[in-house]
Amino acid sequence: MKNILQALILVPAMAGVTVVHAAVPPKQIVTSYMQAWNQHDANKAASYFAKDGVFYDATVGTPQKGQVAARDNVISVFINAVPNLKWEMTSAPIVSKDGISFQWRFTGNNTGAWSKDTPATNKPINFEGVSFVRVKNDKIVYQGDYYDAATVNKQLGW
Repeated sequence: MKNILQALILVPAMAGVTVVHAAVPPKQIVTSYMQAWNQHDANKAASYFAKDGVFYDATVGTPQKGQVAARDNVISVFINAVPNLKWEMTSAPIVSKDGISFQWRFTGNNTGAWSKDTPATNKPINFEGVSFVRVKNDKIVYQGDYYDAATVNKQLGW
């Protein structure tokens, strides 16, 4: 039996056959990514990003380049500022072979500081937006988020 298993492994290799990894559908990647946000796990959420992926929050205007920057400057900031956050897809997504676009709602209570200069307001937030996500090699290479920051700021009392 052991020899048969070895032969099954060696024959494709000797014949020059390449075993191709089946790509994970973009919707599945984004669903898992959003679940990590909802589990409040910044490291797990960031693990869905490519090492050189870009996170663009239109309300901030400065793209975060790289997995670490996305984790430290966006994902962790939101998770720390809104520890009970809930991020949910609210529309049927538009999916292609390498991307997905969808509407979403973000809710929670701002009980953590946004930064050392921006303390918690202890107020609830509830806002909607749209994300455009591109995927390559089962990783997010681009995420663009678009939402009304004026509404969020008003809810926070800023």
